[in-house]
Amino acid sequence: MSQMPQQAALSRCPSCAEPLESGDRFCGACGYDLSAAPAPPQDTPTLTMHHPVPGTGGTAPHPPAPGGPAGAGGAAGPVSSAGPAGAAGQVWPAAPQTDGSGGRPPVHLPADLPRTDFGDGSPPPPDAPRPPAPDAPAGDASAGGVPMNGAPVDGAPMNGAPAPDGRPAGPHPAGPATDASGVRFDRPPEPEEYPLAPPDPRVAADLAAWAGGAPGDAAQVCVACRVGRVDGDGYCEHCGHAQPRERDHLEQESGPVAAVSDRGLRHHRNEDAFAVGHSALPDGSAAAVAVVCDGVSSATRPDDASLAASRAALESLLAALPRGTHPQQALHEAIVAAAHAVNSLADEPATAREHAPHQNAPACTLVAAVVTPSLLVVGWVGDSRAYWVPADRTAPPARLTEDDSWAAQMVAAGLMNEAEAYADERAHAITGWLGADAYELEPHTAAYKPDRPGVVVVCTDGLWNYAEAAEEMAEAVPPDAAVRPLHAARVLVGHALDGGGHDNVTVAVLPFPAPPPGAGSA
Repeated sequence: MSQMPQQAALSRCPSCAEPLESGDRFCGACGYDLSAAPAPPQDTPTLTMHHPVPGTGGTAPHPPAPGGPAGAGGAAGPVSSAGPAGAAGQVWPAAPQTDGSGGRPPVHLPADLPRTDFGDGSPPPPDAPRPPAPDAPAGDASAGGVPMNGAPVDGAPMNGAPAPDGRPAGPHPAGPATDASGVRFDRPPEPEEYPLAPPDPRVAADLAAWAGGAPGDAAQVCVACRVGRVDGDGYCEHCGHAQPRERDHLEQESGPVAAVSDRGLRHHRNEDAFAVGHSALPDGSAAAVAVVCDGVSSATRPDDASLAASRAALESLLAALPRGTHPQQALHEAIVAAAHAVNSLADEPATAREHAPHQNAPACTLVAAVVTPSLLVVGWVGDSRAYWVPADRTAPPARLTEDDSWAAQMVAAGLMNEAEAYADERAHAITGWLGADAYELEPHTAAYKPDRPGVVVVCTDGLWNYAEAAEEMAEAVPPDAAVRPLHAARVLVGHALDGGGHDNVTVAVLPFPAPPPGAGSA
């Protein structure tokens, strides 16, 4: 039967030079596997070869000096001699002899010898500079030296024997700087921001061609990276950046009326909508129209509901007023048309209801105003409001609408005063809205004949939450609002944003009396 080859007996550990006893298979001091140690060489070279060690500035280890016992250089630790000098003129002290007490004999470590800066204890050659270590202590292994306890650097045996993991003998080239935990510190610093790729005209041309436009059309190209295509959900397929939506901020001016809508600072989309226009009455006088809608966030598709309602109401008004329909009746019919438009959004296959039976139908609130040279008419459903602000600020302003809300009902029933009702968390729970699941449609309309000029402010709760009382709204309206309605609308939206912008903000400003046809804002 085959047998394993017998390992030559070792007197000292090849790794730490600890004395061994016969039959030891592992070093009692460092745990070195003695079965991995090679057999002692049969002869020893007598010439000293100097090989630069990359990254250390020193030379390769030296074989034992001539005069040492044959075969002792490969298995024993640092060579000691009673008198002869080393190959480089270094006098090696002799190790004291044991006294027979059975104690461990003292062993000279490489750090005990002057000018011995190498892992095997050999001195540097006379013409070789001492390895520099300006920033590390003498025993710092990361600086290329030898640990103060004489342990080999990077796990290499001190006498040139192969390491336990099979690496070749001798000091290893200096690797990346590490600490005792093995963490590397030589990695390049991470950049704070990763620069986006510059735009590629060829990609932009391809995207424009894909969108059916001209090569210079970048409507489908991401505004952030200018490279990726924007998907149907409004996100870049290259960098993932959300694209600005068209309805995040809208401004429009139509004759003497102007409106502004903004997403606000807290909501991820704008669920408000507005529609403004002007028309001529049968007698040739002008009429200005503004419709403002606020989508109900707890319903599905509130943004679609507000947009459909505002467009339907404006279309109905601009069709009815030139035919001579009274503005109050025209406004009532416009609210009914808006309700039908929102109800149509709920028409969907029965299977869709089965998958989401508890979803609310699309819903929104509505407030609208029609201004003629002698008449002011407002109509509403929900909690969007209209305010009257006279040009003469010494005259009192007024709120022209009453909310369809829980708070308004509490005040009307005498159960709470207005301050208490609107401080309640249920204050903005609406009791009337446009939508397929509304209890019943009750359009509210009111006609006024102001005796002095002024402006009508039509807005959602995103504005009046920051100017609830008529006096507060009058303070926020610029004095020149009648001649600069677009500027006034911008100022009012900014007032809400400065107050916190917790909701979508939409406001329309209409001067009264309506200017003659052809007149607009300055």
